[in-house]
Amino acid sequence: MTHRDNAGPVCSLKIVTLLVALNPELLLLGARVQLRDNGYDGLLVAINPQVSEDQKLIPNIKEMITEASSYLFNATKRRVFFRNIKILIPATWKANNYSKIKQESYEKANVIVTNWYGPHGDDPYTLQYRGCGKEGKYIYFTSDFLLNDDLTAGYGSRGRVFVHEWAHLRWGVFDEYNNEKPFYINGQNQIKATRCPSDITGMFVCEKGPCPQEDCIISKLFQEGCMFVYNSTQNATTSIMFMQSLSSAERLLRLQQAAELYLMQVVEIHTFVGIVSFDSKGEIRAQLHRINNDDDRKLLASYLPATVSAEAETSICSGLKRGFEVAEKLHGKAYGSVMILVTSGEDKHIDNCFLTVLSSGSAIHTIALGSSADKNLEELSHLTGGLKFFVPDKSNSNSMMDAFGRISSGTGDIFHQCIQLESMGKNVKPHHQLKNTVTVDHSVGNDTAFLVTWQNCGPPEIVLFDPNGRKYYTHNFTINQALRTARLWIPGTAKSGVWTYTLNNTHHSIQALKMTVTSRASHSAKAPVTVEAFVGKDSTAFPHPIMIYANVRKGFDPILNATVTATIEPEAENPVTLKLFDDGAGADVIKNDGIYSRYFFSFAVNGRYSLKVHVNHSSSISTLGHSIPGSHAMYVPGYITNGNIQMNAPRKSVGRSEEEQKSGFSRISSGGSFSVQGVPVGPRPDVFPPCKIIDLEAVKVEEKVTLSWTAPGEDFDQGQANSYEIRMSKSLQNIQDDFNNAILVNTSNLNPQQVGAKEIFTFSPQLFINGPDYQPDGTTPGNHRIYVAIQAMDKHSLKSAVSNIAQASLFISPNSAPVLARDFLVLKGVVTAMSLIGIICLTIVVTHCILNKKKRAEENGTKLL
Repeated sequence: MTHRDNAGPVCSLKIVTLLVALNPELLLLGARVQLRDNGYDGLLVAINPQVSEDQKLIPNIKEMITEASSYLFNATKRRVFFRNIKILIPATWKANNYSKIKQESYEKANVIVTNWYGPHGDDPYTLQYRGCGKEGKYIYFTSDFLLNDDLTAGYGSRGRVFVHEWAHLRWGVFDEYNNEKPFYINGQNQIKATRCPSDITGMFVCEKGPCPQEDCIISKLFQEGCMFVYNSTQNATTSIMFMQSLSSAERLLRLQQAAELYLMQVVEIHTFVGIVSFDSKGEIRAQLHRINNDDDRKLLASYLPATVSAEAETSICSGLKRGFEVAEKLHGKAYGSVMILVTSGEDKHIDNCFLTVLSSGSAIHTIALGSSADKNLEELSHLTGGLKFFVPDKSNSNSMMDAFGRISSGTGDIFHQCIQLESMGKNVKPHHQLKNTVTVDHSVGNDTAFLVTWQNCGPPEIVLFDPNGRKYYTHNFTINQALRTARLWIPGTAKSGVWTYTLNNTHHSIQALKMTVTSRASHSAKAPVTVEAFVGKDSTAFPHPIMIYANVRKGFDPILNATVTATIEPEAENPVTLKLFDDGAGADVIKNDGIYSRYFFSFAVNGRYSLKVHVNHSSSISTLGHSIPGSHAMYVPGYITNGNIQMNAPRKSVGRSEEEQKSGFSRISSGGSFSVQGVPVGPRPDVFPPCKIIDLEAVKVEEKVTLSWTAPGEDFDQGQANSYEIRMSKSLQNIQDDFNNAILVNTSNLNPQQVGAKEIFTFSPQLFINGPDYQPDGTTPGNHRIYVAIQAMDKHSLKSAVSNIAQASLFISPNSAPVLARDFLVLKGVVTAMSLIGIICLTIVVTHCILNKKKRAEENGTKLL
């Protein structure tokens, strides 16, 4: 078996294949497996003569035990592994330069491969006959189990199965599951599935699908056909003797890989770095050491923790105390230092060191590893202005790498900071591939590194093409078997263009393969493209959404027309992808400012969520904005002084080359984490309205008004709204304060489009502006000003907030006044004239009566006198 020079002892398994004929005189010969210097020697695998020759069988046996060696080494906290094995080949097989046997025999084999099938088909098993703690007879595998990769879905990877059976054989332990009694009733009279530990999660399943646990018992007897199905991803640590098929989180391995990435590729040159580990107490693993070259980086990487502490207690404050001690060695104070705190444990006394942390002068970046990490961990970041990250327990998640890749020294020197170009992780089936492209643009290319990581022992088959077609293979990469990493440094400045990589899973079982690509600026005078991902707030409560942002820039210039995708990972559910937009609609307030935005409200569970943003840009599309958006100080071009015009110097204009205007690129940025509470369990009512329309515009088209806006969604900025409500008013104040009582515009023919579409609607406001109570604004005759706003509604009549208010001014010529207005004026004149005539007539009649009465009175008075 061929091995690399720097391969660790775990994966450097020596295998000898022997051709054997079962002669009687050899039956009593053989050797026991011996443990020397932490390695097992003399493991013997024998293939039954009835097994047909198959060219894949021996390589699969080698791969199984090679993987088992690595898995056993980690499971036993680096105590034991398999150093060498021997495989006995039937004499009926065609010779293939196999070695001759010495004292080995089929009867003395520790592992037997046969084509005999037991009552449960391909079940591997160990013959145990001497009780607990006593060594067994042999491990049994069928040839089909070793050749049929489809069986790994049910049993798990072959290496894990081998370790499960090795524990039976070597140490005499027994299974921690019971197929005959899969359930039990606990002290609270609850039905529980037999499992180890009890916090392994899943659900009860009956014949017709998911069911309550009560359906699994009838008169204290368990219902036939009822079973407990386990979640594929678990946060709890499971026993190898319970379910070896459950994918372990492998937290330590992922932490080692990410920390090595930080030390080897991310942290800037001339930075001082120290390493501290902690459980119930802190331990200084490396004092501050200045990074001047790659040897310094490798030296620091060698001090990374290699094992997980067996102590259950975690003291975060003890770790921080040791960290401050290391930082203070340089200048006597920890002022200005940066700490990266990674933990999966809970510390009930974490608040005891909050005051110390606050006065330390150090910025603390926190990485919560898994759902068991202390709930107050992020408070350390809040107190010190540090970043905070969350890493879910998922084998295919690359969020640990992304978190370390985001952390810089904080100097603002983007010309020396690490820039992440790619982050891809995927569970790849046997003999399948992970294939993708990454673009190296002109603004980066120095110190470019491709890092491949994997789960099982031995790297995948790697093929990398540069833009000119040059190929790099696995042997071109530097392999670290202990950390399961393969790294390729590109000398000088990497060629700009599209790089293509393929990772082929040559392992017999599914495993997570990942690719991470980093680089630095190629020019000291030309700013590289950078991406900053962040959220609007650190936490929210259902149903309030989280605002997600990505600031995409080249220096201070905004990058337009990019494809920006956010990936949000909750603690125990599948990740959600969300496309962000810079269109000035929905969550995006300002169009073309280089800040891409979106609402996120698809909350699956309570707890922490991790955010990552992936940005791509095609070289065929214009990149840079023509101006820097935002609020500006007003530039005055000139003044008039004493009647003289005095002009200021024109503003400086910076031209951009065609290369800068159109340049494809790839970027990755972690956006940290946020938390969500109050997420209901089970079916949820519709509580999300359409988002507010913020880009409503009104334009005069002859004597009509044309409105335009971006369509909102059914739920915020997702889906399709059900209807619109448009209202108008002659008073800005009235429509602001009392939208519901403004005049309703007929929108019966207006049907909303999909979110993001451009909506256009034209209507005539003449009956409104020519009404008897309408008074034109301003002093210009015929100048009519109206104010318009809009609301969107979903199918459950949930309404968005009232939009921004648009204004339209219409000039209606007096000669073109409508008939309705002229009739009104004529009628008003007639009524006025008739009223005047009536008043005159009434005045004449009253005067006449008064004069007549006075005349008669005078006549009567003369007679009396």
